[in-house]
Amino acid sequence: MNQDVIVTCAVTGGGDTVGKHPGVPVTPKQIAEAAMEAVEAGAAVVHIHVRDIETGKGGRDPKLFADVVDRLRSSNRDMVLNLTCGMGGDLVVDDKNPSKPGAGTDLVDAMTRMVHGEQLLPEICSLDCGSMNFGDSNTLAVQTPNMLRAMAKRMKELGIKPEMEVFDTGQLWFGKQLVAEGLIDDPPMFQLCLGIPWGAPADTHSMAHMVSQLPPGAMWSGFGISRMQMPMVAQAVLLGGNVRVGLEDNLYLEKGVLASNGQLVEKAVRIIRELGARTLTPEEARKKLRLKKRK
Repeated sequence: MNQDVIVTCAVTGGGDTVGKHPGVPVTPKQIAEAAMEAVEAGAAVVHIHVRDIETGKGGRDPKLFADVVDRLRSSNRDMVLNLTCGMGGDLVVDDKNPSKPGAGTDLVDAMTRMVHGEQLLPEICSLDCGSMNFGDSNTLAVQTPNMLRAMAKRMKELGIKPEMEVFDTGQLWFGKQLVAEGLIDDPPMFQLCLGIPWGAPADTHSMAHMVSQLPPGAMWSGFGISRMQMPMVAQAVLLGGNVRVGLEDNLYLEKGVLASNGQLVEKAVRIIRELGARTLTPEEARKKLRLKKRK
C-alpha cells in the first residue's frame, strides 16, 4: 500500500464530452479555473489538454496552451504542471477507402507534438507509449516507436519528466524499453490507463498484472474511466501507486449526478484518507518524482 499519494487531476481531456456535461472546461480561462479548483481540493498535479474555443473539440494550438499555463503560473497557487503531448496522433479510417485518412484525422510529426512543451517547459509531459484502436469506431491512436523515441529524447534534453501513459501491456513493455535505452531519467514514471476500448480493462486483475511488470524503482499512477474511476483510486493506493481523477476520464460524482473537477478530487482524497494514507503537496510530489521546478 502507498501511504503517501500523489493526486493528479485531468481537468478536460480531448474527448467528445462537451455536449454531455455543461461543466467540461473549454476556454483557457475555464481550463485554468478548473485546474485551480482541483488544486484547492487536494490535487498536486494538473494534467492539461486544450480545446478549440469555437467547437469544444480537442486541440493542440500552442497559443491556447500558453494562455492556460500563463494563467496558472500567475495564480500564486503551487501545482505541478503536466501538459499532454498526446494530440496529433488521430487516424480515422474511411470504411470505403481505407488508404485515405478519413474526416477527423489529425496526424503530425513528433516534434510538432512537442512545440508547446518546448515553449512552456512544464515539469511533466505525457508520452502515450504505443498505437491502439481507440474507442469502438474507426479511430486509431498512432504513436510509432520512432516517434516515441524522438519525443522521449527531446523531453530528456529539456528536463521534462515523461509521464509514460500505457493503455495495455504491450505499451508498458515499450515504456520499459525506453527506460532500458537510457531515454528516461530515474525514476521512470508510468500512468496505467484502464478501461478505454480496446486497451486493458479497468479491473483488479489488469491493474495488478501491469504493476507486476513495472521496472524496479518506477513511480506509477493508475486510473479507470467512467464508473470505475473511484474503485481504481482505491485499487491503485492498495497496490502501492498514485491516483488520477478528473473530467477527462469521468463526468459523474455518482450515478446521475454530474461532477466538477474539484468534487472528484475531494472524493478521491476522502477515499485515500479512509484507507489510512495521506495526499502529497505539490512540493512533496516534486521531490518524490525528482522534478525540476519551473518558475
